[in-house]
Amino acid sequence: MGSDSETEKSLKEKKKLMALAPIAKPLAGKKLCKKTLKLVRKASESKCLKRGVKEVVKSIRRGHKGLCVIAGNISPIDVITHVPILCEESEIPYIYVPSKEDLATAGATKRPTCCVLVLPKPIKGGAGPRGTRKVGGRL
Repeated sequence: MGSDSETEKSLKEKKKLMALAPIAKPLAGKKLCKKTLKLVRKASESKCLKRGVKEVVKSIRRGHKGLCVIAGNISPIDVITHVPILCEESEIPYIYVPSKEDLATAGATKRPTCCVLVLPKPIKGGAGPRGTRKVGGRL
């Protein structure tokens, strides 16, 4: 009975790897993928996570730094082809994980997520990388 569940798990892993996009490099291995998804889960709990292509691109263009995690099984691939280029230009490390469903589960969303940006600390008020302004002027 234990061997059946192991074969089912290996079949699921093979299906995930079969659906990968050709540009999904560097792809996280099994152990690194587990650690990366754990990091995404912790970042989601502490509100240090930007979800989705639009939000990630906006944060990168504003100059926020962090780790970009991209799902490798995105179709059509054109949705995320520009994200690694933006990350390289901004000197932000990025990595691919095999499944968008696993990435969404780790990020505490029900819908599959293409990419997330893990920030080192939460951004308050969206003031950007320069810091936050004092509200109220001369307090």
